[in-house]
Order: sequence, then C-alpha cells, then structure tokens
Amino acid sequence: MRIISGKFKGRRISAPKKLPVRPTTDMAKESLFNILNNHYYFDEVSVLDLFSGTGNISYEFASRGTERITAVDENFGCIKFINETADAFEMNITTIKSDVFKFLEKNVQKFTIIFADPPYDFPVEEFAKIPQLVFQNQQLDTDGLLVVEHSKHTDLSQMEHYSYSKSYGGNTFSFFEILSDEEE
Repeated sequence: MRIISGKFKGRRISAPKKLPVRPTTDMAKESLFNILNNHYYFDEVSVLDLFSGTGNISYEFASRGTERITAVDENFGCIKFINETADAFEMNITTIKSDVFKFLEKNVQKFTIIFADPPYDFPVEEFAKIPQLVFQNQQLDTDGLLVVEHSKHTDLSQMEHYSYSKSYGGNTFSFFEILSDEEE
C-alpha cells in the first residue's frame, strides 16, 4: 500500500502478511479522498477509523494534515503495526484495541469523519449496527460523514441516514449523514 497524497505522498508501507486484513485499494482510496477533499479541509477535521486493520486510511488522513485521528481494531497485531508506523512517520494517531461495536456503545466523542471498513462477509445486520450506533450515540459532527466500505454485492441504501454510494471496482463506499428534515 502507498500513501496517495500529502506530506508522505508516494511512501510505501508494507504490512506483515500475517495480519487479518484487506487494505483498501489505492484506486478506491484515491477516489474516496477526492470526494472528501471537496467537502473538508483535512487539517480541520477529526477522524475515527473503525476496523482500521493496517491503518491505511489513518495514514492517508495524517499525511494530508489531520491531527486528531483515532484508529480502532480488535486485533493486537494491527494495533501494534499502526503504532509502529505512526511512530516512524511521526503521525498523531491514537489507537484503541477494542471490538468496534463495544467501542461505539461507549464512545462519547464526536468526529467529523467516521470511516468503517468491516469484513466484506459481514451480514447486512452487522453493517446496519454501525450507522445505528453512530447516530444513536451522536458521534458525528453536524456536518460530518460516516463512510462505510463494503463489497459491491452489499446494499446499504435502505438504512437510516443513508445519503449515497460510490463504487470503484469491487469496492463500494456508502455515505451516511445527518439529514435535515427536508432531505429525509
């Protein structure tokens, strides 16, 4: 995997092969950040990276100037790798080793962007818990976005707060936001 843009543009990061991960492809990541770049100044946002795996998305935000990044994953090897990489690049990434759903049940912080990349083989009911917990516990800033990455074979469009989706190859990003009364 490589960092697409920002301070560390072009840097390659090699994760240990034993980690249980499927990093977001460079093409999909570049497309996602082009969308986000049209909505936000990265040095002004706070980010929550759920099911963070290798930390691929967190590094991209850090490279683009985001100072407040929290990465959550339940795998100790993933958290260790993110900590080592963040230290090596002097990135400000806070890691939390936790089950994502337990974290979302207890978290009281708000974020501008919440990115979730759960396993593609999750049942739709598991995917549905992510926006449900985020919005129920008011973890998104008023102008914030929840982005859920999933397979093109998974449809999240019927979920509450769903706004739109974009697909790139086999990857799809579904965007959720706080909708005004007119938009609902």
